[in-house]
Amino acid sequence: MNDPRVPQDPADDEYSATVLGSHWFSGPPPPADAAPDRVEGSVLRFGPGVTAAMAPPFPVVPAAPPGPRPPARHGGGWRRYTLAAVVLAAVLGYLAWQRFGPALEVREVAVSTDPRGPGCGAAADVVAVVRTDGRPGTLTYRWVRSDGTRSEELTERVPAGRKEATLHLLWTFQGTGSYPARAELQLISPVERTAAAEFTYRCPR
Repeated sequence: MNDPRVPQDPADDEYSATVLGSHWFSGPPPPADAAPDRVEGSVLRFGPGVTAAMAPPFPVVPAAPPGPRPPARHGGGWRRYTLAAVVLAAVLGYLAWQRFGPALEVREVAVSTDPRGPGCGAAADVVAVVRTDGRPGTLTYRWVRSDGTRSEELTERVPAGRKEATLHLLWTFQGTGSYPARAELQLISPVERTAAAEFTYRCPR
């Protein structure tokens, strides 16, 4: 039996390639023409046991040293932050102007319906048109009828850019005879205004 402490001759038939970590190499370095066929961390494979069929598809080329880092550009980050701050300030300013700026201005209120009135057992559609300056806001109003009834306070949200709000009252009549009716819109805010329409309900006996 061969002494394991005695190095073996590569020409010996019993010689085989050995896989060792690089920190285990204690003998002379491998021949210059014995290039590694695979790299797995710090483990290299050498020896005549490597055949052409086991050769890698491409040569192992050592990684090139990193090139010089491009010089840092000073001021670029500061400009980006400044632009973001300007955009944010503009958005906040616009929202504040929309909410706390001049209030919605009402320019005209008109109420209309078919003066002939509804037929027997039908409803009259009374329409109020509130014209504004196009700013966003909320209209608060109520309907008052000549039969002594009135609605609770109602609201209508007017979006920005819309200069007209249409409000409807459906007044249903039943029975025979005739009845002169009046429907009035009372605008409560943003300004107090009133407008009314009159019609006659007729149902022959």
